Amino acid sequence: MAATKHISLSKLQSLIKRSLEAALPLPCWITAEISEIKVNYSGHCYLELVEKGGDNGIPCAKASAVIWRNRYGMVSSYFRSETGSELAAGMNVLVKVSVSYHELYGLSLVVSDIDPLYTLGDLERERQKTIARLQEEGVYDMNRGLPFPGVPQRIAVVSSRNAAGYQDFMNELGRSPFRFRVELFDAVMQGHGTEDSVIAALGRICERLDDFDAVIIIRGGGSQSDLAAFDSYRLSCHVAQFPLPVVTGIGHDKDRSIADLVAAVALKTPTAVAGFLVDAMEAVDSWLVAARGDILALAVGVLEQESRNLREAGYRLARTSSGLTRSVDMRLERLLAGISRASHQCLSARSYRLEGLAGSIRGRSSVLLGANRAKLESLTQLVESRDPAKILALGFAVVRSGGRAVTDAAQVSPGGLLEIRLHRGEVAARVEKTGK
Repeated sequence: MAATKHISLSKLQSLIKRSLEAALPLPCWITAEISEIKVNYSGHCYLELVEKGGDNGIPCAKASAVIWRNRYGMVSSYFRSETGSELAAGMNVLVKVSVSYHELYGLSLVVSDIDPLYTLGDLERERQKTIARLQEEGVYDMNRGLPFPGVPQRIAVVSSRNAAGYQDFMNELGRSPFRFRVELFDAVMQGHGTEDSVIAALGRICERLDDFDAVIIIRGGGSQSDLAAFDSYRLSCHVAQFPLPVVTGIGHDKDRSIADLVAAVALKTPTAVAGFLVDAMEAVDSWLVAARGDILALAVGVLEQESRNLREAGYRLARTSSGLTRSVDMRLERLLAGISRASHQCLSARSYRLEGLAGSIRGRSSVLLGANRAKLESLTQLVESRDPAKILALGFAVVRSGGRAVTDAAQVSPGGLLEIRLHRGEVAARVEKTGK
């Protein structure tokens, strides 16, 4: 077999390196999405950049990149000051890179600069897309259209239990003269889990809508990336469609988040939210004081008018009653005279009738007594004829067994004892036989 011409791997790598350096001698600006980012212990920042194609979001290009530590501090500081966010996975960036090829580590891109304006524009584009989607779906104005309760005392708070903003909120309410019933629904308020945690807290509140007047979402200030969850479509959609008015105080110093835009009331800080609730209660209190004054003035006016009406009615009643009294007195005198005459006539007639009835009663009572006396004598004779002693004297006897009268032979058995009562004396006997 003839020997083939060959070169070593290192020479091939050197050839590739020289070819790339000759083809791309100068840095160039590229757009990509950061899929991974890591700063190691030595201060170098390692990234993985991707370009996604089509609607499915599958990467169509990928490359490793590095920001050396002598550039990373300056680049990241400038990016943070302009955008309010740290470099993070998922960001679209415009970076200045040089192509580098190493015999051991292969192809990589060395980042020397990042344009923060591109990232800001990308974030704003995403915000506008989310706002447009909420508007198209008809939910953008739903929560802001809810009437805010006149007396907001039952408050559901979505916040982190240990957050300084929550403590500031509670302290501000505690200094007010009004009583609020506050229930905390603990949630993660920064970082990757914010969106799911806040949505879960809203879900728990939704199960007890009748227990609350309004929902408060609060947290302290933070970087733009810490607050990015409040620009998400899912969280903003939940806030926009929530059936109770939502008040936000999530610490934005500059732009308002989308959650702020769709909430019924959006304020800068948790302290401002507490002040808003206190102001609402003060407005109610002032209205009640004014209403009390109006009611008091109205009541005094009504009482004074009714007092005048009563006095006038009293005068009229006195005049009317005096005339009526004289008329009634005269009528009563006439009636009394008539009653006196009629009663004398009635008594005379009744007296004659009573005398007649008395004679009739005496005659009829004598006849009735005679008849009843004869009937009584007859009944007496009948009762005497049925005296048990007379019946026994006729030869009859009373037979008992065990203290009970015997009326049937089946009530006794041979050998049983009998007590026999005669007209004169008693006899004890033993049964020898029984029969019908």
